[in-house]
Amino acid sequence: MTLLKKEYNDVAYISGPLLFVNAASDLAYGAIVEIKDGQGKIRGGQVISVSDENAVIQVFEETRGLDLATASVSLVEDVARLGVSKEMIGRRFDGLGRPIDGLPQVVAEKRVSINGQPMNPTARAKPEEFIQTGISTIDVNTSLIRGQKLPIFSGSGLPHNELAAQIARQAKVPGHEGDFAVVFAAMGLTQREVSFFTQEFERTGALARSVLFLNRADDPAVERLLTPRMALTTAEYLAFEHGYHVLVILTDLTNYCEALREIGGAREEIPGRRGFPGYMYTDLASLYERAGVVQGKPGSVTQIPILSMPDDDITHPIPDLTGYITEGQIVVDRGLNTKGIFPPINPLPSLSRLQGNGIGKGKTRADHKNVSDQLFAAYANGLDLRKLVAITGEDALSDTDKLYLRFADDFEQYFIGQGGQDRSIDESLTVAWGILSKLPQSQLTRLSRDTIDKYYGTKVDEMWRGNRI
Repeated sequence: MTLLKKEYNDVAYISGPLLFVNAASDLAYGAIVEIKDGQGKIRGGQVISVSDENAVIQVFEETRGLDLATASVSLVEDVARLGVSKEMIGRRFDGLGRPIDGLPQVVAEKRVSINGQPMNPTARAKPEEFIQTGISTIDVNTSLIRGQKLPIFSGSGLPHNELAAQIARQAKVPGHEGDFAVVFAAMGLTQREVSFFTQEFERTGALARSVLFLNRADDPAVERLLTPRMALTTAEYLAFEHGYHVLVILTDLTNYCEALREIGGAREEIPGRRGFPGYMYTDLASLYERAGVVQGKPGSVTQIPILSMPDDDITHPIPDLTGYITEGQIVVDRGLNTKGIFPPINPLPSLSRLQGNGIGKGKTRADHKNVSDQLFAAYANGLDLRKLVAITGEDALSDTDKLYLRFADDFEQYFIGQGGQDRSIDESLTVAWGILSKLPQSQLTRLSRDTIDKYYGTKVDEMWRGNRI
């Protein structure tokens, strides 16, 4: 709703992207305003703090050139809102929800607050439906469940952008392909990354079921804080108003948190760990908790936030706080990437706390959980033996130990390193059995006799990239 414009002319001072306005205590937190300078140029902004003395406004554009004597502030909306419509599917927007695909503005079916509505815990339904990403390491070992929030922990220079594009292209809820949508929000992108995502979504046809929000690195830091909220607002609308099962991919949350720190510094706030604001946990939770399944609603919102860990440090505040809020993590491994394995996902430090809810008989396959456990145990044993070989040499190993070494190599080469292939859960489990069948049956202690009798000896004649098991 557009309000009558009241002007505030007592601009006290400017600090970076922040504007401090005196005698504006009647402005509401989160309100959207316009800032007009002496030349008539208009900038957008949002109120982020209100006190008896002044109001603090985040300016969406550069504050350079703003003259305190001639600048004025006027109220536009009482809260930041986004015009949403089902027609947003297939479109590209900037971080503030403005079209960047050369097509007209979306005709909004309604305008809703980008802050969302808190999901009543008693209204939440238990997430228990499998989402197939087409990536074996995720689907078998770290399964994504509809309504879950499962982050990807990556690092600088690792191919998390390529992984994000592959998940966006391949993900589906089996049986619900027609009402599945992807909302993709990227923050702090370079021009090369903008071109990559744009071309990848168009080339693969993934854009036809996706909504893209692309915030560039040269856009104001303030816009970076609004981008994920724009995306989540769109996802909630598609899910709970139109019944879509929506997968939200947010990348890179590290850029989001850096913007949070930058704004906190401009506000002269007392910093917390490593200079980040003390409220970063609450701020991240306000994003992550907007995932879930609501009783009585046909749709759902599932989240895959992606963050690059500074210095590959999983104890850094960003991955540390994210781990507390979300339900597991998928870890992109630099060692696997160095070997040329893609996607370089290491299943050992990865975890999906809701995996048991959405796999097994009637959901994926009856042997899914046990196969996952056996792969985990055998791969961990193989990696331990690699360390031993580095000290004693391979001649000191038993024949069974050598089989575990071979298993670890095959597991990385054929199971993890699937390249850009889209594998169904049955295909992933078939590949897993083909590798496990190289171990003696006596070593498959996590699998039942009936399961071994049924699947042991599975042959995978032709592997991807022309290799064979």
